Amino acid sequence: MNTVIKLYDEVALLEDIPKQNLLRGQVGTVVEELAPNVFEVEFSDAQGHTYAMRPLRAEQLMVLRYEPATP
Repeated sequence: MNTVIKLYDEVALLEDIPKQNLLRGQVGTVVEELAPNVFEVEFSDAQGHTYAMRPLRAEQLMVLRYEPATP
């Protein structure tokens, strides 16, 4: 995937991370770039309470899009 991940992007997990009780498809927000292609991602519930923060590699994430792609 050639998508550039940026600060504050909403992302979804592409794999389970059982030790953190995180499952494929869970949505988080990129809150920091730790190294090239490594991001701190915050996972929050519907009330805004953080339930996990995890450093993740770009290949573990998919950026969510809310607008149609432009040619």
